[in-house]
Amino acid sequence: MIVFRLGRIRTPQGPGMVLLLPFIDSFQRVDLRTRAFSIPPCKLASKDGAVLSVGADVQFRIWDPVLSVMTVKDLNTATRMTAQNAMTKALLKRLLREIQMEKLKISEQLLLEINDVTRAWGLEVDRVELAVEAVLQPPQDSPAGPNLDSTLQQLALHFLGGGMNSVAGDTMEMVSEVEPPAPRAGAGPSLKQPVAEGLLTALQPFLSEALVSQVGACYQFNVVLPSGTHSAYFLDLTTGRGRVGHGVPDGIPDVVVELAEADLQALLCRELRPLGAYMSGRLKVKGDLAVAMKLEAVLRALK
Repeated sequence: MIVFRLGRIRTPQGPGMVLLLPFIDSFQRVDLRTRAFSIPPCKLASKDGAVLSVGADVQFRIWDPVLSVMTVKDLNTATRMTAQNAMTKALLKRLLREIQMEKLKISEQLLLEINDVTRAWGLEVDRVELAVEAVLQPPQDSPAGPNLDSTLQQLALHFLGGGMNSVAGDTMEMVSEVEPPAPRAGAGPSLKQPVAEGLLTALQPFLSEALVSQVGACYQFNVVLPSGTHSAYFLDLTTGRGRVGHGVPDGIPDVVVELAEADLQALLCRELRPLGAYMSGRLKVKGDLAVAMKLEAVLRALK
């Protein structure tokens, strides 16, 4: 606790009980524990003209509570802006290949550059982890290729998009948002099966102990129906061969993915770009982003 007596700062007090004089003392609490924040994915251009969606996770702590109160009014906002500006400047000077291959080196450099600014505020950054979400545009001096290394984009394209067509063709009905779907001859009750149910049916044969040992996480999918209600599904890759089904998992999921049923159908019909849905907020990912990236193993199992 930082106490001001008649406007003059005193020695930091606490933790524990602190005696304050009414109408004379004012105070401000300072949390000295390690905290973290995420820089949301933003579009950045590399030195060779490529456009990327890049974010970062930052861990920091206050080492001098007096400086943190006296030098900066809004410490959290100032730290976020400093970290984002440092990330932008660092990536503008590098080629796309350097960014993809030297993420650890870039993260270490960002750590030093951010600390050069924040140490004067009584704050020190302990860890910076750079996350390249997607390559939105290839470098200008090289032809565009169909293979993108972005885990998140593969998640959208294959897990929610056209990559499931060859696997779930018998259980999934592609629906147009403009015209009503034409009935198929000899179609059984599977026509009424929700899109998410077909997705689960397609995943079931690919679950294995090897996949569980590689991923080791539990995922929950919340699908918003047109009526406004939510339909929950889970993919548990923590024990055995893994489980997939309707409803919420037994424990707390590591990652929750939420999207509307219409958006899911649009993704499956290729009427909506998956990356565009994520960037616009129509596809929401809640939880540890690093754990969400492990879904790449599931995508490889579907091929």
